[in-house]
Amino acid sequence: MSELLIDRHDDGVVVLTFNLPDRRNAMTDGMTEEWRQAMAGLAADPAARCVVVTGSGSAFSAGGDLSWLADLGAEDVPALRDRMLAFYRTWLAIADLEMPTIAVVNGPAVGAGLCVALACDLVYAADDAKLLAPFTALGLHPGMAATYLLPRVAGVGVAREMLLTGRAMLGAEAARVGLVTRSFPGETLLPEALKIARQVAAKAPVATRLTKVALNGGGHPDMEAALRWESLAQPVTMASADMAEGIKAQRERRPPRFSGS
Repeated sequence: MSELLIDRHDDGVVVLTFNLPDRRNAMTDGMTEEWRQAMAGLAADPAARCVVVTGSGSAFSAGGDLSWLADLGAEDVPALRDRMLAFYRTWLAIADLEMPTIAVVNGPAVGAGLCVALACDLVYAADDAKLLAPFTALGLHPGMAATYLLPRVAGVGVAREMLLTGRAMLGAEAARVGLVTRSFPGETLLPEALKIARQVAAKAPVATRLTKVALNGGGHPDMEAALRWESLAQPVTMASADMAEGIKAQRERRPPRFSGS
């Protein structure tokens, strides 16, 4: 049985589902390898316009496989460092995809699982989903770029409280403090998130990907940097067939049919 399900929709939306519900979708060696292959495939897939990540069963992801972590004491620090860096980079490759990405946090998102969600462009959570980063409770320093992702997304104050106390935050509160984009009742979460994904996928791919680049890392450092980028990126889209289609569709009062060219 595949530990990662891949469902490609005709409109360019690709849904990735962690598929180890009996283990709360822990990030096993098998799932990690399937994820690596999926990221490589999506990076080379011109038909993919928006990627959605969610979990099967009651959890999004319990994070790193604790049975795997328990065996790490036999390795020395240099070997562990190399192994963990490869693990981090494999999972965080979702941040490198050119198309927009959406995490749909249907249940607990713990530690490394939470970090993978935060590496996505948009994060939608069930109102009652638990989000937590209990690294220090396990005797671990935070990993999976937690010390970068949490302060970048929600601010240093929220990051300090979550990483130093390990307290769980429910999806509704996470939306209020900016840790996730929005929260929804559990029964409407996936339909609402897929509706948003379809809206993203329907936009011009080149313009959308360039906009994602502009917003990476929290946006440009200052207005001049933004102007320099936009004065190049906007003419690129002005010369595209998609902009001509967008204007024509607006004049004809119909939905545009973007080709990505």
